[in-house]
Amino acid sequence: MNKLQNILRQIDGKSYKAYKSIQGSYSFHRFEVIIDYVQGDPFAAPSKIRIVIPNAYRKMNREWKDKFHRKLYTEDVIARSVAKAIATNVVTSKGSGKSGLIAIDAPGQEILERTAVSVDPNHVTICLSIGLPANGRRINGKEAEKLFIEAIPAILENSIFTITDETIIEAVQLAEQHQAIRAHMKENNLVAFIADGSILPRQSGISNRPMHDAIPFQSPEENRVTVNIPHRDEPLTGMGIKQGITLIVGGGYHGKSTLLNAIERGVYHHIHGDGREYVLTDPNAVKVRAEDGRQVSAVNITSFINDLPHKQDTECFSTTNASGSTSQAANVVESLEAGATTLLIDEDTSATNFMIRDRRMQQLVEKEPITPFIDKVAQMNHQLGVSTILVMGGSGDYFDVADQVIMMDQYLPYNATEKAKEILSKYPTNRESDQDETFGHVSARQFLDGSLQTNRGKKEKVQAKSLTTILMGRTEIYLAYVEQLVDPSQTRLIAEVIRHMDKKNWLKENISLSDLLDKIETQINKQGLGSFAPFADQHPGDLARPRRFEIAAALNRIRTAKVKVLN
Repeated sequence: MNKLQNILRQIDGKSYKAYKSIQGSYSFHRFEVIIDYVQGDPFAAPSKIRIVIPNAYRKMNREWKDKFHRKLYTEDVIARSVAKAIATNVVTSKGSGKSGLIAIDAPGQEILERTAVSVDPNHVTICLSIGLPANGRRINGKEAEKLFIEAIPAILENSIFTITDETIIEAVQLAEQHQAIRAHMKENNLVAFIADGSILPRQSGISNRPMHDAIPFQSPEENRVTVNIPHRDEPLTGMGIKQGITLIVGGGYHGKSTLLNAIERGVYHHIHGDGREYVLTDPNAVKVRAEDGRQVSAVNITSFINDLPHKQDTECFSTTNASGSTSQAANVVESLEAGATTLLIDEDTSATNFMIRDRRMQQLVEKEPITPFIDKVAQMNHQLGVSTILVMGGSGDYFDVADQVIMMDQYLPYNATEKAKEILSKYPTNRESDQDETFGHVSARQFLDGSLQTNRGKKEKVQAKSLTTILMGRTEIYLAYVEQLVDPSQTRLIAEVIRHMDKKNWLKENISLSDLLDKIETQINKQGLGSFAPFADQHPGDLARPRRFEIAAALNRIRTAKVKVLN
């Protein structure tokens, strides 16, 4: 600490670039500060530091970190405590630009694997971003001292050093409960579980926190399952959705899309008090929708679209401006290629002609290249083992293919399967199926060398600009319709994966996209998220783990992609 103070006093008032001299490691009482990166300007991206706390000063019990899921939840609760302490910190440093900034990659409602905090057998490491104080572009050494000597220790004192064992134990117990629910789901062929008492509605379109005074979820008796989970006196009950084809129906504004949204977010685990902490979904479930204007590169969409005008090839279909139907067909096939086992679809965000073609339209329009989803969904289930959960309010023709029907009425679900069957017998659809005998072939594809054009002039440029946009070289990768991407830090990791792949020439290895995704996941599992950061041995960046499906979605939307069909 004294060493850092002396340096700051020596460089006080000098040009901002003199801050570079403070890079290095400094011992404080109970912790060590490692300054990995110093910003070149008070208005530039903030500096990066690590706080390393030995186990001797904040003991982390072995049972909190001996298994991956326990360690993940322990790291998450520490990151939340630090974020809260930063938000309530009263010791501030003044100056121009980002002077005095202290930030951590704060978690949202989901519990994600991230680099903000890491717990190993002997240490806790906390990664922070800070703004080194300046007056104009001159170093403000006194304010820098306040930042390092007062503000950061105060934040640690109000977080890592005061967080109770009970708080960590509660998080670890939640981790074990989530594992128990997933084990029950696997044993009983469930693709989703929504616990009784869950609060599904969110506060608003821009807030993912639970809505106040919302109607608690209550499962229909026909769909109620009971799960015995640890650290709970009573068994957990809720609605189980079995593998197969499930329709969610109901009037407008009665909670259909809210239920589907909770299910699509259930691929991630949620914190205590979120309202959705016991809403869990098949981790390989993918939300698909129409996406007008997206890039499609060499995707076999023949299962859904054939015989286009001008003999356009749909076995190796490419376009820079996909229509609603072709984009949704590509989204389905790409999800299957990446390994999806459940599809989630909302008619409100789907192309009508992709979803259904009724009897009258069949009679009028004979030359229709689209085989609607209704004629493929059962084949996908029976032949590929892929389930579908579908919000449908406008077409009862889907009763013909549904295994079960859930009716939402004022945010409460009712099992309407038997009633739907009665309606089927009373009002037969009379529509003709457009399906073939088989679903069709999901082709494997290979992204070729040269797809990742990461240079902007002579400099490499791959950067996440927001949750939904990655700047790669001179092009943008637009991810606004990849709806299960939930945290900007996931997007940052995807950007780092693209940069890493290009730097290491992974696309020269001539492997399929599926194998490429396996390779990425293997590196994460063995070496951690930080292994994709530019300086993996230093501050690993503000990164969180996306699923393979969101990584694939980003690659599939690269407009410079060069793709080869393998089979």
